[in-house]
Amino acid sequence: MTPGDLAAVDAIALRLHPSYPEDREVFAERLRLHPGGCGVLAAQGDEIAGYVISHPWHLGEPPALNVVLGQLPSPATTYYIHDLALLPEARGTGAAGRIVAQLRLHARELGLPSLTLVAVNRSVPFWEKQGFAIAPGDGDVSSYGGDARLMIRGVG
Repeated sequence: MTPGDLAAVDAIALRLHPSYPEDREVFAERLRLHPGGCGVLAAQGDEIAGYVISHPWHLGEPPALNVVLGQLPSPATTYYIHDLALLPEARGTGAAGRIVAQLRLHARELGLPSLTLVAVNRSVPFWEKQGFAIAPGDGDVSSYGGDARLMIRGVG
């Protein structure tokens, strides 16, 4: 992902997550803070069919929705998937599984023991297929809505 991709990322986010709006600055900050955790999925030509935004973070303390972080923690205790969004034409292609596998390797390279995320839009079953489970204690996910669940998986 490059800064030039942020308009397309924002458009995909608005299309796929209308109930979870975030300012473009949130995405731009994540890209500045941890570019190695931000990527786009190319479709035909220069079109973007999806994106991922992720970064090191605190276990059990997911960032609130639509909040800039200021800085990443050092040391971090988990690798947080802020958003993985694929347009309908990219779903069912195995792209999500490949992205999660890449994020697991990246987290392992950083010495982090787990991946965490907040599942929304009734996506818990999808994330369970990716090896995630609902995290004990659930953290504070209230800014994401009533059906949101904190999920975790090991990187091994």
